[in-house]
Amino acid sequence: MTASWRMGWAAWWAWLFALWLGLAGAAAAQTLQPVPPLTARVMDLTGTLTAEQRAALEARLAAFERERGSQVVVLMVPTTAPEDITDYTQRVGDAWKIGRRDVGDGVLLVVAKEDRRVRIATTKAVEGAIPDLLASRIIERAIVPRFRAGDFAGGLEAGVEQILAALAGEALPLPEAPTGGGSDDAGAEDLIGLLFGLGVVATVLRGILGRVLGAFVTAVLAGVLGTGLNLSLGWLGLLVLAAFLFALLGVRVGGGGSWRGGRTGGGWDG
Repeated sequence: MTASWRMGWAAWWAWLFALWLGLAGAAAAQTLQPVPPLTARVMDLTGTLTAEQRAALEARLAAFERERGSQVVVLMVPTTAPEDITDYTQRVGDAWKIGRRDVGDGVLLVVAKEDRRVRIATTKAVEGAIPDLLASRIIERAIVPRFRAGDFAGGLEAGVEQILAALAGEALPLPEAPTGGGSDDAGAEDLIGLLFGLGVVATVLRGILGRVLGAFVTAVLAGVLGTGLNLSLGWLGLLVLAAFLFALLGVRVGGGGSWRGGRTGGGWDG
């Protein structure tokens, strides 16, 4: 009888252990929420924001990114289950790699609407600008009160503005301003190429129009060609002046080779 009793308890514990293994396996088999592809700075997968609200917030973040370089992305999802929002945000951040590669200045604001959870995650370079204490204050004082009132757009806007203000106060490198005319090296290469070509044209125009008028037409042509190549104003002015002087003084550039002797005739050398 004692042996039967012991066998009964052994079977009972074996059944409980099997049940526990089954539940653990089912929990482990739950599919994690997929990381969506990064297609915008404001991604609302809940359909909460209107198109106008998304566009306004997107424009604000894009303008800040152009001016300051740092990138901020807002992501709204229905839920992060079975993960908590911390683990889900980490996966998203690892996949998206927000911020400039050489600076590492990205911020990710994640909202799990059905879970009623909000998280602000930062890359290493901006941990000083937005420490955990400040992130908590932004969430609790700017975002959550508006969310509770049903104003999700207002909550996101208020939170984003405080994030941007914190980033603006951090000593991060600014993005390189576009020059509008290419680099100096590119300008020099274009200038040299044009001067060789204009040397040939100037010789022809001098023979047809005379020295002064030929020089003037050559300078105008140089200005047109330089503008078409999008040279900077400095290189463009230098090109026009050089073309005018070369044509006026009879200095030849190019022609297929180096100068031979002191010839000043109309043919090409080399």
